Amino acid sequence: MSQKQPLPSLTGHRLKPRKRDEKKQYDPSGFRDSILEGLNEAGQDLEAVSKFLDTSSSKLDYRRYGGNLVEILIAGGLLAPGGSIVQDGQVNRTDTCLFVMADSMEMVRAWEQVFTKLERRFKFLEKMHEEEMNKILVYLKGFTPQERQCLARITALWLASGQVPPTILPILINERQVNDGTSLEFLLETFSVLKQEKGGTAVINVIKRSGIEARLMDFFPLVNQQQTEENFNKTFLARDLPEVVSFRKNQAAQGERNELHRAVRDAIAEDRPVKEIIAEVKEGMSKNTVQEYDAVVMIWSCVMSAVEWNKKEDLLQDQAMRHLKKYVVLFAAFTKNTRSELALLNRIQEYCYDNMNFLKSFNKIVLLLYKTDVLCEEVILKWYKDAHSSRGWSVFMDQMKKFVEWLEHAEEESDEEDEDDE
Repeated sequence: MSQKQPLPSLTGHRLKPRKRDEKKQYDPSGFRDSILEGLNEAGQDLEAVSKFLDTSSSKLDYRRYGGNLVEILIAGGLLAPGGSIVQDGQVNRTDTCLFVMADSMEMVRAWEQVFTKLERRFKFLEKMHEEEMNKILVYLKGFTPQERQCLARITALWLASGQVPPTILPILINERQVNDGTSLEFLLETFSVLKQEKGGTAVINVIKRSGIEARLMDFFPLVNQQQTEENFNKTFLARDLPEVVSFRKNQAAQGERNELHRAVRDAIAEDRPVKEIIAEVKEGMSKNTVQEYDAVVMIWSCVMSAVEWNKKEDLLQDQAMRHLKKYVVLFAAFTKNTRSELALLNRIQEYCYDNMNFLKSFNKIVLLLYKTDVLCEEVILKWYKDAHSSRGWSVFMDQMKKFVEWLEHAEEESDEEDEDDE
């Protein structure tokens, strides 16, 4: 049996890798030197800076060194851990940077335009900018107070324009920077400038989108009882940020309402006596300053979510009537005024519109609540004329037309009887 001959080997021959397979050495210092040279030539002329950054892209690898470029434009050099400038090479820093030149709000805006032009031209730098900010915001203690103020101001402009996302803000909450007040001062300056640029609503939107809405108190140091509501309010009001104070108060109130909602939902699920539920709701209203019109809307949601509804409309109507009859006393306990009745009626309208299987049940639900003295005729007539929700109105208007006409006729007869008695 013949054996396979071994393949010949090219002894001593060195295989040359393809050019595309060759990896360039990672050299951030070399990149920095090239950028510093161009920035120093441009000097104070920011138009020349933008032109240099644009034309240098063909020679310098922005895709590889984009994060380093952001560091240089902000701080004037490469940043070492902690925020200091890397001190290698003969020239390691330039004065043509944000920290040195942006000594006024006007110059901060001018530098923001440098970043805007650069990132419009090279879209991939946007993500690198975000990643670099997550690192730079940990280095705040390594910067001077003036540099931190400058960075906070341009961060506000970047948040306003969408160049960086609000999700960078939670990185500020780290023990070293919180304990000496650095993180709080940075946040306050950022919010103050953001409000000046875009208004108080923009500040609240950034808080919500950043994920810090439940962590605002974490920016305050634990020492000297600084984490108190009184100190929180005083601090933000001193920086003309009452919107943040109101937002926190509303959040606390919403949390209390959610707690009450869970308690009522659980009580209904456990089929506890209506009298007990009424007592629990009243206690919760008093404790958490919940208004009656909010309470009755919440009760409706709890009552309707306690059942798995039949998918057939004809069976659903009977099921809904039986279920609601159990709780008319509960509804009646929290519809003691016109506003509460209207709030309930509009919530029922929206519920029936959102849950299409209930569309044809709306007038029957209203009739049930009218007969059991939960809703009075004056409120139903007012709702029909000018106090209804716009959602699904054409459908509900047709459904309620005959009932409303009957109510109006009954009201006229009642007025005539009163006149006869006189």
